[in-house]
Amino acid sequence: MKPRSSPRRLRAATAVAAATALFFTLMPAGVASAHGYVSNPMSRQAQCAAGIVQCGSIQWEPQSVEGPKGLMRCDGGVGRFSELNDDSRGWRVTDVGRSQTFTWTLTVSHATSTWEYFIGNQRIAVFNDNGARPGSTVSHNVDLSGYNGRHKLLARWNIADTGNAFYACTDINIR
Repeated sequence: MKPRSSPRRLRAATAVAAATALFFTLMPAGVASAHGYVSNPMSRQAQCAAGIVQCGSIQWEPQSVEGPKGLMRCDGGVGRFSELNDDSRGWRVTDVGRSQTFTWTLTVSHATSTWEYFIGNQRIAVFNDNGARPGSTVSHNVDLSGYNGRHKLLARWNIADTGNAFYACTDINIR
């Protein structure tokens, strides 16, 4: 015969169950993993999303390349997006002039410190937003006059109120 639970144990179990339900109800929702990417000229993740280059999960979430600030990697340090670092994948190269407008498509707006653009390890442009929240698209005209030929340009969107940034690489041919 199974012993009956005491009223004290039943009350304790009920209290724990109620506290657990309350905890999960009041707990903030998880951080969204979708935010922004360079859509024009097409970044590597935009090419994946458009099916131009065959890729893994980045094809369904091109806006999700988020990692710690300061990285110089197309994948933002996110291992499941490592194909973005592979220069041999057949990325489409966009012909551009000595000045080019880069447009970000944003799915979630964040207070922004800076937008940075790099060729190699050289920062070629920075735009300071001083904590402003951008709209659904942001465009920057970047001076490329010091460069010629094919380059991989890294764009970095630095978030003002976290230690993270969003990353996008675009393959360009500067004429």
